[in-house]
Amino acid sequence: MLKTFPGQSKIHYLNSMLRLFLKFYWKVSGWKVAGTFPRQIKKMVIVVAPHTSWVDLFVGLAARNELQIRHSAFLGKKELFVGPLGWLLRKMGGTPVDRFSHHGVVDQVADLFAANDEFILAMAPEGTRKRVDKLRTGFYHIAKKAGVPIVPAGLDYEHKQILIGEPLYTGQDEEADLNKIILFFSGIKGRKPSSDLRHLKSA
Repeated sequence: MLKTFPGQSKIHYLNSMLRLFLKFYWKVSGWKVAGTFPRQIKKMVIVVAPHTSWVDLFVGLAARNELQIRHSAFLGKKELFVGPLGWLLRKMGGTPVDRFSHHGVVDQVADLFAANDEFILAMAPEGTRKRVDKLRTGFYHIAKKAGVPIVPAGLDYEHKQILIGEPLYTGQDEEADLNKIILFFSGIKGRKPSSDLRHLKSA
């Protein structure tokens, strides 16, 4: 007979409630998925954009719940993962990284990919909710170091749909790879259109 540890039933209850809330949010908000999620790929970096509002987090979590994506994570500085907030972040898929370690963030995350049979990492390529003139390339170098594909996922607020793109395996031409990603997001309107990526142009 399995032993129930103190607090275990409460954690299970909270997890169940979170899933129900996300399912309800997805249904009433009217979002849908366009494209096919590559379930046969067990390790990948999902690039989610445009990231213009805190609401994006709820849309992303609801989409993850709807698609029943397991073993997915997002990164956060380790200082956030203390106390109740840390517990909540971990339950939502948060993974702490040490920004000041001699073992850089790219290497830390590549190690996570190597240590797990299944690992899906979601990242915003802008690194901020503000308007940017170029993408940050941390997601690209993580995917390259880990030897995993990049799967673009667009938050299309105009049509309320999550656009799933084709997996992109990094090659020798970083600029060409990034241009493909920019092109994917070039027609997608974010929650705050003034801060989305439509102004970026691929070379």
